[in-house]
Amino acid sequence: MSLPNILLLVAAAFTAGIINAIAGGGTLITFPVLIWLGLDPKVANATSTVALWPGLFGGLFGYRRELENSSAVLLRLGLTSVVGGAIGAWLLIWTPSPTFARLVPFLILFATLLFMAQGPINRWLRLQSITGVPKASWWLGAIVFQFFSAMYGGYFGAGNGIMMLAALGLLGMQDINRANGIKNFLGICINSIAVLSFAITGLVIWPAALLMAVAALIGGYVGAHVAVRVQQSVIRRAIVTIGFVITFVMLWQLWY
Repeated sequence: MSLPNILLLVAAAFTAGIINAIAGGGTLITFPVLIWLGLDPKVANATSTVALWPGLFGGLFGYRRELENSSAVLLRLGLTSVVGGAIGAWLLIWTPSPTFARLVPFLILFATLLFMAQGPINRWLRLQSITGVPKASWWLGAIVFQFFSAMYGGYFGAGNGIMMLAALGLLGMQDINRANGIKNFLGICINSIAVLSFAITGLVIWPAALLMAVAALIGGYVGAHVAVRVQQSVIRRAIVTIGFVITFVMLWQLWY
């Protein structure tokens, strides 16, 4: 890699780390940059997943106190996430690169729309109320929803955190901090199996992934400290704008 490309990767991963710490959605930065640098879309997706994966552990550590008395949710939805994430990752591996390349603009558009929906979903999450232990039907709904969310997460992943919050909403989880902690744990379950699958099949460009992982971790640390000074609404509007621009550009390239 040339020095300009290295600097671009570091800047993208650092920015993604900050964005993930403040609002989430960092994949919408790293994935298009890797494609722009000439990587095959499948390789770019796998490399981006590996690069941003370590940052999830920092988020989990930050919410460790909120995870007390959550063993039932972590066990049931965690196992669901591992299975769904594995299926999604292997669906990506089996998808021909030209087919995935044609899907990319629509996946980015879907992720952008999910990101736009995060505010309403968070408000809905706070409004849910279940008295006592959730019923079996609520557990079934949450597990089925999380299974398909994990499949999407293993396949592409951008915006998947919003879908996981919706699954937790089915269980009536009112504490948004607890929900975010559980979401980070489930994200680790999904991405760990995806990272393993991508590594086994040789889809990861390791020099780029490791370089970006370090930059993303530093960005996450910085983001955690500046989050209180930056309006999340500004970050969110910027990410949505970037998502729509990338979708338009990729659709233009696809059709013309």
